Amino acid sequence: MNQHKEPNTGIRCRVASCSFHCGDCDYCSLHSIQVEPCQKGGTGNAADESMCASYRCK
Repeated sequence: MNQHKEPNTGIRCRVASCSFHCGDCDYCSLHSIQVEPCQKGGTGNAADESMCASYRCK
């Protein structure tokens, strides 16, 4: 994989453990992401409702 990542300024990201994260500027390097519902969502709390399904651990 190319070590030089181009930040997509349309996708902000602060998840440093993701392999697509552009650490020096808090953007994602993907052209687009997939957002999925969390398995135990429905609580109304933002952290419980959705997650980035494009996430890949470094």
